[in-house]
Amino acid sequence: MMAFSLTRLFAIARKETIQLRRDPRSLGMAFVVPAFMIIFFGYVISFDVKDIRVAVLDQDHTQRSRELMQAFSASGRFQVVRQLARYGDIEPLLDRGAVRLALVVPPGFQRDLQAGRPAAVQAVVDGADANTAAISLNYAQAIVSAFSARVVFRATPQASPVVAQSRVWYNETLSSSNMVVPGLVAMIMMIISAMLTALTVAREWERGTMEQLAATPVHPTEVILGKLVPYLGIGLIDVTVAVFIGMFVFGVPFRGNPLILVGMATLFLFGTLGLGVFISATVKSQLLATQVAMIATYLPSLLLSGLLFDIASMPLVLRIISNIVPAKYFIVVLRGLFLKDVGLTVLWVQGVAMLLFAATGLSLAVRSFRKEIA
Repeated sequence: MMAFSLTRLFAIARKETIQLRRDPRSLGMAFVVPAFMIIFFGYVISFDVKDIRVAVLDQDHTQRSRELMQAFSASGRFQVVRQLARYGDIEPLLDRGAVRLALVVPPGFQRDLQAGRPAAVQAVVDGADANTAAISLNYAQAIVSAFSARVVFRATPQASPVVAQSRVWYNETLSSSNMVVPGLVAMIMMIISAMLTALTVAREWERGTMEQLAATPVHPTEVILGKLVPYLGIGLIDVTVAVFIGMFVFGVPFRGNPLILVGMATLFLFGTLGLGVFISATVKSQLLATQVAMIATYLPSLLLSGLLFDIASMPLVLRIISNIVPAKYFIVVLRGLFLKDVGLTVLWVQGVAMLLFAATGLSLAVRSFRKEIA
């Protein structure tokens, strides 16, 4: 049985590096596309709702009703764009999308407040976009509640109202970028890594060099690892660039240990690169390998990783399937390192999962390649 040789492994790695340097398309995919995708998706995918256009129907015309309107304008979340004269003006504005919310202050608003009676305020919201509608209503309710507490305190300062004060840990501003950008790193690296290595073995078959490679005194493991080493280096560079983009472009704090990130990223990349080689050795066509790699990585990473959708809210079948999506575990690692400064005592489960993923990916790649050169 042929002994494993680091010399032959590095010779294969050198050969793959030279081929990669001669392929500008692969270099562009390796270095330009990940950075572009992080920036593009980082700006596009946002759950923050800002500058909500509001129409106001003030039927009370008193100091208290004007103070309530000022509270909405001063919040930074709402933009009062219309002052309405009658209730029938609301529906056309919502139909056209000119406003997202209409606030109605009924007659007697100030009189009820001064008498200590509940004063009703109506918020009419466009529910076509359920997520934006729910967030807009939550903002409106918070503003009205704070306004009500101030009014009660002014009227009866000896009976201070009970005020609930919330404290948000880790993502203090509730910025969606802090949640989305770390997840994008995992999704994009899985897609790009798998697609890059999906071209390697298929390229050898299409160029007719696979037979020459099979005739050389190399072990399949040496070939696979030799082909993966250059792409592992590229992947780690891309992860580093993505982290800096997250920090300096989107303002996401990085609070964790960089060494843990490097170790976890290495396991994740080994598994993803191995998956790409397995696809490449199986289909033998660069075009088909790219398509299969995209389907196998993009959809699970986007839908079943927890990047955009809460896994706990999914049906049981999908929750079970999500357990075999590697990006799910890497996203937990990245968010933990970016936002929480957690260590291996917390992330060891994800580390074990990615170790299994790396072993599975490499095993599939070696086995599929051994069959081809046998």
